[in-house]
Amino acid sequence: MKEKIVKYILVSAASTSIIIVFLIFLFLIKEAVPFIEDPGMSHLFKSKWNPVSFFNESFGLLPLITGSLLVTFMATIIAVPFGVIAAVYISEIAGSRERETLKPFIELLAGLPSVVLGFFGLIVLSPIIKELFHLDSGLSALTGAVILAMMAVPTIISVSEDAIRGVPLAYKQASMALGATKLQTIWRVIVPASLSGIIAAIMLGIGRVIGETMAVLMVTGNAPLVTLNPYESVRTMTATIAGEMGEVPFGSAHYSALFWVGIVLLLMTFCLVVISQKVLKKYSFEA
Repeated sequence: MKEKIVKYILVSAASTSIIIVFLIFLFLIKEAVPFIEDPGMSHLFKSKWNPVSFFNESFGLLPLITGSLLVTFMATIIAVPFGVIAAVYISEIAGSRERETLKPFIELLAGLPSVVLGFFGLIVLSPIIKELFHLDSGLSALTGAVILAMMAVPTIISVSEDAIRGVPLAYKQASMALGATKLQTIWRVIVPASLSGIIAAIMLGIGRVIGETMAVLMVTGNAPLVTLNPYESVRTMTATIAGEMGEVPFGSAHYSALFWVGIVLLLMTFCLVVISQKVLKKYSFEA
C-alpha cells in the first residue's frame, strides 16, 4: 500500500511539469489566435518587424529569429571550447589549492545577475569591440554573443567538471599503465568516457543563452535586421517580448504578434530539448 502511494505521488509530481508546459502553450495559443483573423498569418513570414507604424505595420518574425539564432550560435562557438577546456584543466590538471581558488570565482560568475553583465557589456565591452573592429557602434550581435558566452561558460564548466570527475579512476590507471601520457589519457580516455555529461552541460549552456533577455536587450542594439553579420545590430525574440509587452495595447494585433514570438521561442526550446535527449541517449548507449 505504501509503495502504491509513493508511486502515485511520484507520478503526480512528474506529470505536473507536463501539465504546466501544456497549459502555458494553451495560454500562448489563446492569446495569439486573434492574429490569424486580423491581420493574418502571412504577416508573420515577412522580413520586417515594425509593429508601431501608423501607416505600414509589419509583424515579420524573420529578423527576430535570425537575430536569436545568430547570437546563440556565436555564443555557443565561444563558450563550448572555453568551458570544456577549463573544466578539463580544473578537474585533471589544476592542483587542489588552485581548484579551491577557481571554483568560487566560477560559481560567483554563474550567480551574477544578467543586468550586471549587461552593464559590463554596455560600458566596458561595447567600446572595446567598437575600437577593435573599427565599427560605428559596439552594440552588435558580437557583443551580445560574448556576454551570453560569459553567462553560459560557468554552467558548462561546473556540469562538465562533475562529469569528468565522475569517470572511474580505473580508466585513468589502465591508460597510464599501457604507456599513455597524461594528456593522451585525458583527451582519449577521460573526456570520451564523460562525453554524455559534457553534452548535457553544453545543452544547459545553450538553453541559458536562448532564454536570456536583459543582457541582450542592453548590448545588441535592438535593430530588427535580417542579417548574419556579427558586426551589425540585431534584435532577439526574448528582447522583443521584454521590451514591447509592457507598452503594447491589450488585444491589439501587436499584442497577439508578441505571443506568436513566444510560441516560436517555445518551439525552438522544445526542439533543443528533443535533440539533446537524442544525443544524450546515443552517447550514453555507446558509453
